[in-house]
Amino acid sequence: MEIPFPHKEVPFLTTQQMIEVDRAMMEDYKIELIQMMENAGRNLAHLARIRFLDNNPVGKQIVVLAGSGGNGGGALVAARRLHNWGANVIIIISKPPQNFTPIPGHQLDIAQRMNIPIYPFHQVNHVQKPALILDGLIGYSLKGSPHGSIAELINWANQQTTSVLALDVPSGIDATSGTLFDPAIKATATLTLALPKQGLQIPDVRVMVGELYIADISVPPELYAREKLDLIVKPIFAQNEILRLW
Repeated sequence: MEIPFPHKEVPFLTTQQMIEVDRAMMEDYKIELIQMMENAGRNLAHLARIRFLDNNPVGKQIVVLAGSGGNGGGALVAARRLHNWGANVIIIISKPPQNFTPIPGHQLDIAQRMNIPIYPFHQVNHVQKPALILDGLIGYSLKGSPHGSIAELINWANQQTTSVLALDVPSGIDATSGTLFDPAIKATATLTLALPKQGLQIPDVRVMVGELYIADISVPPELYAREKLDLIVKPIFAQNEILRLW
């Protein structure tokens, strides 16, 4: 997985194209959001384990920054799996549980039932230096500069010397234009989902993205070939569910 996969074989998507992928997955193929979220979180946990935790999460402290939407839901799935693998996981949420959208809220409820420690954003400064930070605050749906609790958590993460693994897009970066909002996560690595996003290619953004990986969330290749997308995507995940692009 350390040998970069050829860029030319992988299309980069805009936010609008990714919205269409998600819509088609759920409405046309009946592959539900919770299934995609589970795939995303499983792959995020696996990449964390093999890239940052020496293939052994046992006893290592991991801080998961979880927003209230789909990106946070994927990070919460990863939190659950890393907890199962013996890591000392701490979840920091950007909003109260009642403000989570339904499916990420379901993932948060599971974490609560598993007694994984969950704290509100304003307690993040009490966290001792972790082995790894997972950024699941904002995905490709960012609109404008992060503010409030999200901004506070981004600033906290950037002040740490710990590695940061971002899910899909580092929080604070526009997935299509590559606009770097203030603040934005400076990731050590980013695991983007299905296909990479156009904005991640821009040189200034690549510094914030760090190493770029893509993960299979079970999008059928024929979905991409449909009229609204008109893309040719080969079975790029035939040999591995996670590929490194750079």
